[in-house]
Formats: sequence, C-alpha cells, structure tokens
Amino acid sequence: MKPPGSVEQDLDLEALLLTRRTAVERYLEGCVPSDERTPEALREGMRYTLLGGGKRFRPVLTLMASEAVGGELEATLPVAAAVEMVHTYSLIHDDLPCMDDDDFRRGRPTLHKVQSEAMAVLAGDALLTHAFGLLVERFPDVGRAVRLVAELVTGSGTSGMIGGQVLDLSAEGQAGDASLLEQIHRAKTAALIRAAARMGAIAGGGSEDEVAALGEYGERLGLAFQAVDDILDVESSFEHLGKTIGKDARQQKVSAPAVHGLARARELAERHRAAACDAVRDLAGARELSALAHVVTQRQS
Repeated sequence: MKPPGSVEQDLDLEALLLTRRTAVERYLEGCVPSDERTPEALREGMRYTLLGGGKRFRPVLTLMASEAVGGELEATLPVAAAVEMVHTYSLIHDDLPCMDDDDFRRGRPTLHKVQSEAMAVLAGDALLTHAFGLLVERFPDVGRAVRLVAELVTGSGTSGMIGGQVLDLSAEGQAGDASLLEQIHRAKTAALIRAAARMGAIAGGGSEDEVAALGEYGERLGLAFQAVDDILDVESSFEHLGKTIGKDARQQKVSAPAVHGLARARELAERHRAAACDAVRDLAGARELSALAHVVTQRQS
C-alpha cells in the first residue's frame, strides 16, 4: 500500500519499473557472445555477473529518459544494455582484492571467488569492450551512436567513474570534508548515472535542452543514490544488500555518514532528490521520473 501523499499515488510505478526491467533482462540475454570463438570460461564469467540479478536502475533510467522525450523503448534497449554492461564491469573490478576486496555481490560469491582474479579482470574487460560494440553495431542512427559513445566515455572514463574510483581509493584513511566527498561521489557514481540519463535522451531524439535537463536530473539522482548507499552500509544488513556491510568504516572511506553524520546524510540525499525532480519538472515524463527519484532515496537495498 502506498503512503498518503506519496509521489507514487495513482501511478503504478512497480508495474512501470517491472516492464522495463523485464525488457532489459531479456535483451541482456542476447548480449553475451555465444559463438565458439569466445572461450567458454569467458562467456561463463560474463554471464555470471551480467545476468546475476540486480536492480537494473541505470538501464531502466536510460529507457525512462528516452521515453520522457518521445523515444521508443525497443529502439533504446541497445543503449540501456551498454550502460548496464559498463556498470557490471565496474562491479566485477571493484570487488577484486586490489580494489574494495569483497567476496559477495547480490547475495552470491563475487566472480573472482567463483573463477579467478585473472578471469574476473578479463570478463570485466570483455563487458566494457562489448558495451561500445553494442552502440556501434545495434543502434541504427550513426550520428547519434557517435554521441552515445562520447557520453559513455565521459561517464565511465578518467573524469568519471574510473577517476572517481582513483579518488576514492586515494582518500582512504583521510578525514575528508564535504568538498572531497562530493568530488568522489560526483565522479565515481553520479557521472555514469548522468550519462545513462543523457544517453536515453539522445537515443530518444531529445532536444539539447531536454538532454541537458535529464543530465542534471541524472547527476543529482546519482549523488542521492550514493548518499543512500553510504547510509545503507551503516544501517542495513547482508540479507538486504546481498554484500558485506560496514566496509566503509573498516576501510576508512570518505563517506556521507563519516563526513556529515547519518541525519545530515539523509538530508543531503533528500536535497539532491528534490533538485533532480526540479530539473525535469517541465518534461512530459516528469511524474514518472520524480517517482523513480523517490524510490532511490527510500530504497532499503
């Protein structure tokens, strides 16, 4: 039952999200190479993590951003899949002993525990490479495909997700402050979520103003998402998250609760949620996007 005053009232968000998640899951099934030229162990490694569940938040956001500017779900699926493949590769590499060193992801042993560290590196590399192949091979509009590749490079590259991971690792053991925290969160998490939203808008044929609005929405939503992630690492459980909790404190990470305390970290997430909703208030899909932002800040896993 939806609480009074919820942004989900009169909007069957669960059904909306389920439809898009299901479409993504089905499409991803056909994204892992199945021919004999790809070694079996590599195929298994790619499939294990890519098809191992998850919220599919980023690809669903890509689809919703496309629909918000008049795009079609089916035409945007290759773009959504590319975003999810990049996200999945990042999870595989983040879990390695040389990074965040985690043995579980989504309630299952991480890939390097199931296969080996070397195979986990290679499976991640393969997913990253294949993601760009999807955009070039399966998205019909060549001009937009070039823009999509550029967006994914920006969101996942040296000034985005990879650069953010470097900042995160380098900051371990530091006291940190609000400026450093936002710098890490903006690059490590928000950059790819921003790219997911902008890529959806580009794929859907959105105007420059619509692409910019959805980019702002995605960035703010990404900042809210990571603040909530930091909070859950303190308050949640393995049963809810499917991964080890309390790691931020043990590794002395610069996190929202460490810098602001839990109460202010929640306020920070809410401020970013409100700013995300404000960014897309004039779009046709504002109601659905606002509901998605509400889900992000209220999630328990």
